[in-house]
Amino acid sequence: MGLPPNCANAPSSKSSSEVRPALASIHFLTLFPELVRPGLEASLMGKAALRGLMRFGVTQIRDFATDKHRTVDDTPYGGGEGMVLRADVLHSAWSSVVGPTPDRTRVRTILLSPQGPRFTQSKAKDLLKWEQLVLVCGHYEGVDERFIDLCCDEELSIGDYVLTGGELPALVVADAVTRLVPGVVGNEQSISRDSLEPGLGGERLLKYPQYTRP
Repeated sequence: MGLPPNCANAPSSKSSSEVRPALASIHFLTLFPELVRPGLEASLMGKAALRGLMRFGVTQIRDFATDKHRTVDDTPYGGGEGMVLRADVLHSAWSSVVGPTPDRTRVRTILLSPQGPRFTQSKAKDLLKWEQLVLVCGHYEGVDERFIDLCCDEELSIGDYVLTGGELPALVVADAVTRLVPGVVGNEQSISRDSLEPGLGGERLLKYPQYTRP
């Protein structure tokens, strides 16, 4: 299957002195929008969207299948267990979000994958410097490597365990990043005093036991 050449990776970082736009939107590519949308409509993410502080989008990958059965996967070339998400279908879904010639200095495409490095609070802060995040929710046995090589800037994992798909990890990333966007959390001090944030001596500020009034 052929892929258009316009999704080749451009350099995805510039000098630290360059000023980037603040994160404005997070988009999900998924086979199960019904898993994603409730999380985006609740709690801080829902409030952030209502207040216009963040935009969230959800794209059904299956809408870009080209056959009557809306097939999105195929058997691994050379054999093996499970099915693999097709590169051409994923590329079409991705292009519908970022456009035919995406500005890769403003858009960051992330595949949620057990092969990726562990997602951390430091990474959440780092992702704020991109104007748009595109979170690709893998499924089945994996994703065709051609799509990863051409269109994904990085892979992230939320832990060493097996999940059915990438939807829940993508929501974890979106939640962690969204709460860092200025104005989303009402009390800014609560962010600086979060667990996992460094204290004056560089130690993590893990929470002490807390209680309501007697």
